[in-house]
Amino acid sequence: MKRVYVDEKWCLGCHLCEYYCAFANSGKSSMIKALKDRKINPRIQIEGDNHISFAVSCRHCTDPICVKSCIAGALSIQAGVVRIDRDKCVGCHTCVLVCPYGAIMPADEGVMQKCELCIENAGGKPACVQGCPNKAVIYEKRA
Repeated sequence: MKRVYVDEKWCLGCHLCEYYCAFANSGKSSMIKALKDRKINPRIQIEGDNHISFAVSCRHCTDPICVKSCIAGALSIQAGVVRIDRDKCVGCHTCVLVCPYGAIMPADEGVMQKCELCIENAGGKPACVQGCPNKAVIYEKRA
């Protein structure tokens, strides 16, 4: 299965992937309307310092502990992608606590959010990959 990876040697730490992610998941047709004068809430986070930057996002584990731990049954695996049913999520943060990658976070509405590889967004590739000017964010299958 394809996943999102970041090549740390090419990542500039510009955070554009975060903006593209937030826009793609905003439901708005204009990036300006979606992001201007608002705190963005991306599903990928760039961490690091001046020497190295790396992305924190869902690894879509083959045996995800977050899915097993969800008390509401809101997390599931669909075609290899760990998904959150926002209607079932009760906002208990159990998935946040058990995720070893820190990839699940609260959304503005109180439920949880995480990278779902933009499977509901058009384009064939996750928005963070499409928006990376340095091609540091990669969407590929690895062994």
